[in-house]
Amino acid sequence: MDLGRRGLLGAFAVTTLGSSLPTLSKAQAANTIRIALLCDFSGTYRDVTGPTELACIKQAAAEFANRGFNIEVIYGDNQNRADVGSNLSRQWIDQGVDVIVDGGASSVALAANEIVREKNKVFLNTSSATSDLTGSKCSPNTVHWTYDTYMLAKSTGGALVKAGGDTWFFVTADYAFGHALERDTGDFVKAAGGRILGATRHPFPSSDFSSFLVQAQSSRAKVIGFANAGGDTINCIKQAAEFGITRRGTKLAALLMFLTDVHALGLQTAQGLVCTETFYWDLNERTRAFTNRVKAQTNNGLLCMNHAGGYAAVLHYLKTVADMGVARAKANGVETVNRMKAMPCDDDCFGPGTIRQDGRKLHPAYLLEVKKPEESKHQYDYYKVLGVTPPGEAFRPLAEGGCAFVRA
Repeated sequence: MDLGRRGLLGAFAVTTLGSSLPTLSKAQAANTIRIALLCDFSGTYRDVTGPTELACIKQAAAEFANRGFNIEVIYGDNQNRADVGSNLSRQWIDQGVDVIVDGGASSVALAANEIVREKNKVFLNTSSATSDLTGSKCSPNTVHWTYDTYMLAKSTGGALVKAGGDTWFFVTADYAFGHALERDTGDFVKAAGGRILGATRHPFPSSDFSSFLVQAQSSRAKVIGFANAGGDTINCIKQAAEFGITRRGTKLAALLMFLTDVHALGLQTAQGLVCTETFYWDLNERTRAFTNRVKAQTNNGLLCMNHAGGYAAVLHYLKTVADMGVARAKANGVETVNRMKAMPCDDDCFGPGTIRQDGRKLHPAYLLEVKKPEESKHQYDYYKVLGVTPPGEAFRPLAEGGCAFVRA
């Protein structure tokens, strides 16, 4: 791998991934927090994580410069492969990384989750969706920020069932994230009295969804649920429009869609789609202020909840390091995560919040509808808010997750 240039800003450095990290003296290493962003920089999820999330993490580090310790940010492309993500995670920790951020594809995150626990470091999951990370695969070393499949299923899936969408067919990405999103949404549909008419699973990633959409259309389901993300969701929606599926009265459910996806689709194609995000740049004064701070370093401020999650999770982690001291934070990941849970969260992206015992970060979830072209008045004015689920209701109840270390 290539070891690229090193850029300095205040008291932190950003380094591209190499076969080895820059060597620090013993004194430097003892006073340096190393943060590694593990996500997709070249594939299906690049736009919803990748360079823009890196810029947001750099923003958090810049805001925490000159606090008495150094911060180094590194990053690497997981290629959406669990083996690549595992190897990078292990290599980084062995070379002195203290916290891994994001994870990316859920299969990668589940693998990194186990390695971080084994090495007793910290894992801040900011874009991997599977709710198993606070359930059957929970770890005392992990904080699950931003969103998960349970929340998406409850907010988007639940809203569509209430609106009359009581028969569903799923087009699902065939890996851990897709399976979890289909499972959690199906549970909500059935609990509300709806029926699942079938499902088809596509390879990840894919470009041609015609055969899967034909199966979905043949089911005559009122709702076709896309249990995928990124480029897969964009292609599904585009091809469904080409097939004229929505003109026949079928509702498309983008169970995980981001503002970046809406931008790629265009309002003419995306209008009327309902989705859920936990961050939208135009929600309030604080979200707009954050967007303005990072606008020059990002794709002109085209942000989604994953990008915001990277900023907010790292900022809270750095506040925790400052509170407990660098030496203790570097020495014990479980103790650091426990302190993160004990400290209230507050940032410009998500506002006030808390981290639950199982590692689930709690904040509101926003049910959003994509505007019609004539409703959009300025750049990235893409969403209108249909409803808000408060933090205590948005995510799976603690007692239902089955996290092994949660005390009754």
